[in-house]
Order: sequence, then C-alpha cells, then structure tokens
Amino acid sequence: MFKDFGSIFKQAQQMQTKLAEVQENLALKRVEVSTGGGMVKMTANGVSEILSVEIDEELINMKDKEVLEDLIVGAANEVHRKVKELAQEEMSALTGGIKIPGLFP
Repeated sequence: MFKDFGSIFKQAQQMQTKLAEVQENLALKRVEVSTGGGMVKMTANGVSEILSVEIDEELINMKDKEVLEDLIVGAANEVHRKVKELAQEEMSALTGGIKIPGLFP
C-alpha cells in the first residue's frame, strides 16, 4: 500500500511541475482583441495581465465618454474570454482532455 502511495505522490509532483510549466508558458503568450471596428485594441498575456490598450485618435476626438467606456469594457471582457479559452486549451493538452476542477476557472 505504501508503495502505491509513493507512486501517487510522485505522479502528483510531476503534475505540479508540468502545471508550473504551463503557467510560465501562458505568461509568455499574447491574446489580442479589438472592439468598435478596431478603435480600441487590448493585449493581454495568458495569465490575464493586461499588457496594452490602444485607443484610436478618432475615438478620443469624438469626446464621447460613454462610447469609449463601453468599448473598453467590451475589449476587457473579450480578452478575458480568449485568455480563459487559451488556458483551457493548454490545460487540456496537459491533462489529456480531462477537466480537473479548480485548476482554471
């Protein structure tokens, strides 16, 4: 019985190492989205850190705060969705398609 426990522990350690590698790789990946026909562009990495936001000069010149806010919120929501998809794809490759609760929301 203790022999099996040692094997399980070793597998858990290997999975933890692989998970750390996935996290490191995700931090290096980029996700880009745009809203408003490209008037707002947002880039994030694979761990949901916003790296840049670009706002078209024409949108700024419109001086329409509400439209600008809506486009930024839309871009943030879309980039979050795409990062989540990317993380799920990476985890699926690691786990062989088995969904493990709690690894990624």
